[in-house]
Amino acid sequence: MKVVIFCGGKGLRLRDYSETIPKPMVPVGPRPIVWHTMKYYAHHGHKEFILALGHKADSIKTFFLEYSEAMSNDFVLTDGGRTLKLLSSDIDDWKITFVDTGIDSNIGQRLLRVRPHLNQEDMFMCSYADCLTDAPLTDMINKFEQSDKLMSFIAVKPSSSFHALQYDSNGDLTGLKPADQLGLYINGGYWIMRPSIFDYIKPGEEVVEQPMQRLIDANKLTAYRYDGFWACMDTFKEKMMLDDMVNNGSAKWQVWANRERRRQ
Repeated sequence: MKVVIFCGGKGLRLRDYSETIPKPMVPVGPRPIVWHTMKYYAHHGHKEFILALGHKADSIKTFFLEYSEAMSNDFVLTDGGRTLKLLSSDIDDWKITFVDTGIDSNIGQRLLRVRPHLNQEDMFMCSYADCLTDAPLTDMINKFEQSDKLMSFIAVKPSSSFHALQYDSNGDLTGLKPADQLGLYINGGYWIMRPSIFDYIKPGEEVVEQPMQRLIDANKLTAYRYDGFWACMDTFKEKMMLDDMVNNGSAKWQVWANRERRRQ
């Protein structure tokens, strides 16, 4: 199944990075976050990607044009460094289509602009480039296939770093409660769609606003609730958290590496 990755964001809350590289290229460990997202899909057997580019698209293109598999795989070096033999492959079997979808386009318009690359698909997936999870993708796909819905998305709990305010009937503040304890769920940025979704998106619209409401009204939208690991990288603090997880071997979204660890 084809996977659309939205790579046009400017990442203004990561200004230390976004002034020189686009948000999808901000590194988590030794690799940019978009690589981690793509690696997650590839682990589940989905290796045909469409990158919807925007801000600093040349940086993303250059990364893949100059990609070195030796940086994330074991290898043997001989002949004084002249011969390199990879012991495993990384993106060798990926197919990546690069599409310029505009500097200031929103997600809905980026999706419309990659539509010609999805015309022959019965279903396709979409994802933000800056969200990571270990959700069971195959189960999510199977449940969507068995439904009559046109769109499904992963629903996750908001970060505990946010606190909701509680007021009494007089408007006086009575307490604070971590957002993740309120039973609320938010859009986690991983979608599965059928091509009929394009009938619900009008020019200029954002996917998560009017189109999704139309789908709700038509009973064609569903969500896959997941209480396991999910994280987005909107701030420098969140980037540091993800870096720490990579460095201490607890990066739960790295399902490809976790499988190898279980074999050892």
